[in-house]
Amino acid sequence: MNRTDLFRDHAGVVRVKVCCIASIEEAELALEAGADALGLVSAMPSGPGVIPDADIATIAEWVGTRAATVLLTSRTSAEGIDEQLRHGRPSVLQICDALPDDEMAIVRERHPDVVLMPVVHVRDGDSVREAVGLAASADAILLDSGNPSARVKELGGTGRVHDWQISRAIRDVVGVPLFLAGGLRAENVADAVRTVRPFGVDVCSGVRRDGRLDRSTLTEFMSAVRGAI
Repeated sequence: MNRTDLFRDHAGVVRVKVCCIASIEEAELALEAGADALGLVSAMPSGPGVIPDADIATIAEWVGTRAATVLLTSRTSAEGIDEQLRHGRPSVLQICDALPDDEMAIVRERHPDVVLMPVVHVRDGDSVREAVGLAASADAILLDSGNPSARVKELGGTGRVHDWQISRAIRDVVGVPLFLAGGLRAENVADAVRTVRPFGVDVCSGVRRDGRLDRSTLTEFMSAVRGAI
């Protein structure tokens, strides 16, 4: 899937990104369930789902064009990100930590076909201003519930729900597609979709049992998303 396919023919359908994919078997399960994007987590200071860069490249190659492959990175330099992109060759880069504007510009210049999706960790009204600033250079934004200011940075995968009213305020003022993450599960995702009206939703722990992607839980989640429209 190239940088435009994930955002083509939206027609009111909420896209679903299944994150923390750890193997080809999990990737296959997510594809069978109808996932539009698969999240592949590289080294992080904390949180679940981290796999070696070599596994990310293997899974991304196996998925091919059947879904968007999303590389989650905590790196904050263009050189470090460049190395990951050349090795893993994802269609989307999810930038989980703050990346300086000049570094973002270098990544954009070197990888024009990769969707750039920085993360805003929604905590208060400042998150709205942060999102507006990022939207000027991003293709999409992901709203999550991390805490980059924590002693050990939380850059995602917390399983916490943030204030969806803030996310809705962001959705109303930015002009790029938004993915909503943070504690989503089958029981609450329809309410989240109706409240925020995101372009897509992102789930990790909400579709896992004992740390593994669970078919029945994932199917329930997908049904809840589709029924929220």
